[in-house]
Amino acid sequence: MDNVSFIKLFFLSGLNETMNSRVALFSLTLLCYGLVLLVNVSLIVIIILDKKLHEPMYILLCTFCMNGLYGTAGFYPKFLIDLLSPAHVISYSGCLIQALVIYSFACGDLSILAVMAYDRYVAICRPLQYHSIMSKKRLTKLVCFSWLTPFCIIATNIFLTSRLKLCSPYIARLFCVNWIIVELACFPAETTVNNIVAYITIIIYVFHGVFIVWSYMYLIKTCVDSVENRAKFMQTCVPHLTSLLTFLLTVIFDIMLIRYGSNDLPQAFRNFVAIEFLVIPPIVNPLIYGFKLSKIRNRIIFVTIKHK
Repeated sequence: MDNVSFIKLFFLSGLNETMNSRVALFSLTLLCYGLVLLVNVSLIVIIILDKKLHEPMYILLCTFCMNGLYGTAGFYPKFLIDLLSPAHVISYSGCLIQALVIYSFACGDLSILAVMAYDRYVAICRPLQYHSIMSKKRLTKLVCFSWLTPFCIIATNIFLTSRLKLCSPYIARLFCVNWIIVELACFPAETTVNNIVAYITIIIYVFHGVFIVWSYMYLIKTCVDSVENRAKFMQTCVPHLTSLLTFLLTVIFDIMLIRYGSNDLPQAFRNFVAIEFLVIPPIVNPLIYGFKLSKIRNRIIFVTIKHK
């Protein structure tokens, strides 16, 4: 039992320097989370209720929004409680679950974007075969892949972390981060397997990103000579590219801060960079798709006029 952690609670120290403005932060966070719930649930309900939207692209979009709700549920409720509490603590098991939820959400977003890129490739480059390729059976498999694969990969990382003996209960963040928990291990030599699996995970999702970029470069090349394909690309692919760019920028900023950031930077700035992938994409993505995709936009306008 030597490798079992005796730590029962973790102390989250990311809020220590910003508690003077906790009422304003609580109000802003509550507003932000309410907006996340509103835009994502609205889009999900519209897609589910409108049979005309029961197409692969919109079902994948529905999956995208559900993943956003899943990931933000792992952060916002606990963060709101912390803003009203004098002590910012989380149980050992709760910390591991939070890390699992937040990072499987982030990896899930990239997986769903990869599936969306494949869907757009088939729709534009092989339109006559689209419905046979993107059948209900294959769509179900792709949705399961985009959810279950990230969950299993991150769960493997979390399981390896749970086997480590930890020597410190202090996490200098607003939420639990797997790599920080690994750094708290008493014997660095024990973390070799964790580091190997972490690097494998990074490589897997770098390949996801490469596949997405290659897909859209190929689509752009294909659409250049066709007015019809250019219109289809602008209508359905631009939202995907915007979502991808938003996701990559928020994650890259966080990684750059972790790798090159200085402790002299304001705590509030470091906190925002750390959580921006939980704030910006879950709000921006549904709005982009809602305004850009004509079928969804028309449905929203119809519902709005009907209830006036």
